[in-house]
Amino acid sequence: MRTDAFALRHIGPREKDLNHMLKTIDAETMEQLIFETLPDDIRLKTDLDLDPAMTEYEFANHIKMLGDKNKMFQSYIGLGYNQAIIPAVIQRNVFENPGWYTAYTPYQAEIAQGRLEAILNFQTMVIELSGMEIANASLLDESTAAAEAMALLFDVRTRDQKKNNVCKFFVSDEILPQTLSVLQTRSTPIGVELVIGNHEEFDFSNDFYGAILQYPGKFGQVHDYAGFIAKAKTNEIKVAVGADILSLVKLTPPGEMGADVVFGTTQRFGIPLGYGGPHAAYFATKDEYKRSMPGRIIGVTVDTNGNRALRMALQTREQHIKRDKATSNICTAQVLLSVMAGMYAVYHGPKGLQYIANKVHALAATLANELEKLGLYQTNTAYFDTIVIKTDAKMVKEIAEQNEVNFYYVDDKTVSISLNETTSITDLNKIVSIFAKANGKQSSTISYLQNGNQIPSNLERTSTFLQHDVFNKYHSETALMRYIKMLERKDLALNHSMISLGSCTMKLNAAAEMLPLSMAQWNNIHPFAPLDQAQGYQEMLTKLEQQLNVITGFAGTTLQPNSGAQGEYAGLMVIRAYHQSRGDHHRNIALIPSSAHGTNPASAAMAGMQVVVTKTLDNGNIDVDDLREKAILHSANLSCLMVTYPSTHGVFESAIKEITQIIHDHGGQVYMDGANMNAQVGLTNPATIGADVCHLNLHKTFAIPHGGGGPGVGPICVAPQLVPFLPTNPVIPTGGENAITAISAAPWGSALVCLISYGYICMLGAEGLKKSTEYAILNANYIKEKLNGHYDTLYSGEMGRAAHEMILECRPFKEKGIEVTDIAKRLMDYGFHAPTVSFPVAGTMMIEPTESENLEELDRFCDAMIAIRKEIEAATIENPNNVLKNAPHTLMMVTTDNWIYPYTREQAAFPLDYVADNKFWPTVRRADEAYGDRNLVCSCAPIEAYI
Repeated sequence: MRTDAFALRHIGPREKDLNHMLKTIDAETMEQLIFETLPDDIRLKTDLDLDPAMTEYEFANHIKMLGDKNKMFQSYIGLGYNQAIIPAVIQRNVFENPGWYTAYTPYQAEIAQGRLEAILNFQTMVIELSGMEIANASLLDESTAAAEAMALLFDVRTRDQKKNNVCKFFVSDEILPQTLSVLQTRSTPIGVELVIGNHEEFDFSNDFYGAILQYPGKFGQVHDYAGFIAKAKTNEIKVAVGADILSLVKLTPPGEMGADVVFGTTQRFGIPLGYGGPHAAYFATKDEYKRSMPGRIIGVTVDTNGNRALRMALQTREQHIKRDKATSNICTAQVLLSVMAGMYAVYHGPKGLQYIANKVHALAATLANELEKLGLYQTNTAYFDTIVIKTDAKMVKEIAEQNEVNFYYVDDKTVSISLNETTSITDLNKIVSIFAKANGKQSSTISYLQNGNQIPSNLERTSTFLQHDVFNKYHSETALMRYIKMLERKDLALNHSMISLGSCTMKLNAAAEMLPLSMAQWNNIHPFAPLDQAQGYQEMLTKLEQQLNVITGFAGTTLQPNSGAQGEYAGLMVIRAYHQSRGDHHRNIALIPSSAHGTNPASAAMAGMQVVVTKTLDNGNIDVDDLREKAILHSANLSCLMVTYPSTHGVFESAIKEITQIIHDHGGQVYMDGANMNAQVGLTNPATIGADVCHLNLHKTFAIPHGGGGPGVGPICVAPQLVPFLPTNPVIPTGGENAITAISAAPWGSALVCLISYGYICMLGAEGLKKSTEYAILNANYIKEKLNGHYDTLYSGEMGRAAHEMILECRPFKEKGIEVTDIAKRLMDYGFHAPTVSFPVAGTMMIEPTESENLEELDRFCDAMIAIRKEIEAATIENPNNVLKNAPHTLMMVTTDNWIYPYTREQAAFPLDYVADNKFWPTVRRADEAYGDRNLVCSCAPIEAYI
């Protein structure tokens, strides 16, 4: 065995297993299997043109040398990004811990109670610091959260406002520049008209439905918005406020001023800069708007025994169900980062946060005072952490960069300085010396921080926050370490067993890919640092774009979208810009097969398109005749087709090139959803099937971990005609010559985690990538054949093969009183997370094992499914007191003195021998979804509940 070949570590089955697996599926060779799975006319004729595969050791050295090209300047740029201290106990036990970063979205609540509690802590922190009533489980970044606020307020307009088409939205010129750019992108397609101006001059006319303010402003000025919000309210104008979460420790929360939405980023709560992400945005609003709130909400409910349980609440709001009626298409939160931010608040508690906020404010006040002693004018009349100095900015910049310091240069005469938790008195003296030298002055030495309060008394926070027990008992490292471990033990992640989720590709997130994320050369760079200070990042990101171009067959890539749904939206907005550049402003019809991902119609509606659904045949394939008929009908206005390939049903449809040609014949573009790209890499590609743009889920196919529901990265790759329209950024320009405005806040989105996909491709190389795809298809077909005779597979290709996933038919079991949910819950007793349930077909189960699972794990899973099938056979609809209906079985349930079930404790908890070797205990019984939605509680219990 080649011990240095990464592919041998990434791919699960061993060489000795191959013949057995091929024999099981009745194939002579791997090549025969692939021939029987993919249509021959879309097979690639040559191997991918990629660099030779690196070993793990070579990659480690390569990434270190590349990281050394990034210059580690002290950053005082601000603009929504501030250097933060990551508590080591959180870095080691959450950020670097596969028990946290390999978990999936908590759709199966009973085996996600630890993560759900950590997110509930985050929601509580947000609610209390913002002064609002309800918060979600995080959004992608501050700028996209602002766009969601704009859309929510548009959705909850009064009846008269909707009737009179009131569509103007006021944006304060204090807004962050990247946020304004994202608002510009999101507003036009949904019919919102932005009006940008000075909030002190706003006329509050009834043409406006909403307004958005920044608190503090983009360069640090703290405004009193209470009067603005009160006047807006009397004119039925709702107000959203983007707020620096650390400042809310000292400032009056916008919720106490009457704001309708408060949003921002939690990056400065212990999350690395990472050249722009991933960072957890926060979003809080009023309880009355909860059904319009984007993203996920974690709520409290009860389980079967009436014990407290947590789960995702109000899921009917989400785009998978509402489809084109959805006001948001958030398919990925930033759960791993929200867990870190929540743990930061747990570790420091209210007094610790007050200490940090007071220190940051004192740093700013002390610096302002010293610079004023030099005769410089500081313009902010009230501020928290950012001061603005009038001086010769060009001279300051030259001297600052010689001293490895970055400020933000507003114009030739203005410098903005944002201080942070990491800033020391030594740093202040360095800053003062820079300004003194630039102005030909002699600087004095600062020896202590001054207590000067630059916050007006009417804006000082008086309300308490974070009084709950959880924020006041884990302040030693030992205590927090044990708390994190206690929560981790309640969650089933990939470090325990296979998570075979169809459409979600839960593959190995290799340690060699993850290690660079902890390196300061990578995680400590500000996204708006000058490009010559981020040469390592620029080389890595450019190379990754080139690699993805080769893999997809396309001409250009943008890495900016920071989720799969954002990628969908970006792809559609690029298509929209392409049509408009040709004068085809009327092209707004998106054809979407009925089998498509739920985010597809939501994205199309947000891009201002009209969704026309096309039929699928009984075998699950697209109805080509119906598609052709609708393409002809809408030929003059056809914008695009949104297609998933291989299909959401796990099949390579042989008519795909005919389908894409039909769209092109009628002037449309083809958008391919890249959710199933794990079945394409190295064998075929989107360009070959005739697509014009695709998004890729780097958190699926390209090994970025799911992190309990995020981070994600959803870049788009495009054909030559679409390259000019790739998105830009207002601070650091990116994209094409006719670039659309920003899709997300940072120029390269969640750049830090792009290192993972870069490592994945570098270490696998062309041969390893192709082999990974082949083994993903082999593993899926192996499970299909092993379960044959026990479960029917709903759809197969023309030669009887599945692609990388398959759908199992579970609806006939209703005759026995068994639902697909019962199978999902029973799998927990066998130590497995359920496959995807009731998507894309209600009452079914979609299984995707990926290439990373070895033969032993595949067999264990199949044994569990076969054992459950026997349990189904023994069930009767008349007697629901059975092992499936009562699943999952908790430790408390199995050890109770009163055993009231007609099967043994052993059957309940240890149904197969292997389970005893590594038993995972669900911590609650089945969560009651309906109860939790009727009695919505989305924060920790008040302190009285603990007394």
